Amino acid sequence: MLFAHDTECSLIAAAALVNTAGGGGEGLADVTALDEFYVAHAYTGRHEHTEAELTSVRELRPRLRRIWDADVHEVVAIVNGLLREHDALPQLITHDDEPYHFHAVPRDAPLAIRMAVEAAMAVADLVRNGELNRLRACAHPDCDNVLVDLSRNRSRRFCEAGCGNRAAVTAYRARKAATQG
Repeated sequence: MLFAHDTECSLIAAAALVNTAGGGGEGLADVTALDEFYVAHAYTGRHEHTEAELTSVRELRPRLRRIWDADVHEVVAIVNGLLREHDALPQLITHDDEPYHFHAVPRDAPLAIRMAVEAAMAVADLVRNGELNRLRACAHPDCDNVLVDLSRNRSRRFCEAGCGNRAAVTAYRARKAATQG
């Protein structure tokens, strides 16, 4: 593990949230999709299961997406803005048999606020450690998804949408065509 467990989980969840607005269609099409996202990324605390909550989570995505495209100074401005806007006060807590980790807003804060602050706290760790380059765009030419490279050697190039497999198949076919031609 390169970063604290909660940092890694928050970064992965933030990338996944950004990718729900990708070119493959709306990844948070309805409240049920948000429920599944909530469970898949092990969120805890308040979850209203409402259209209003879904709308507020969707509205967070462009702001988080900018983090992947910005220079360090803009990233810091985004992170500080999210933390200030939501009155974040980091505190160590433990719950649900999890080890101590940071929460910066109460567990009963709205889901979109918790998502925003958790992402901001995780990105702050990257900035502090000079590791912002671990946030990148998928290398597949037909994909606009983002990813978090948590590999030790910083070698991850493709998102979770199967782009690595598509790139490997394309390269295999090109090699095979070259040897047959």
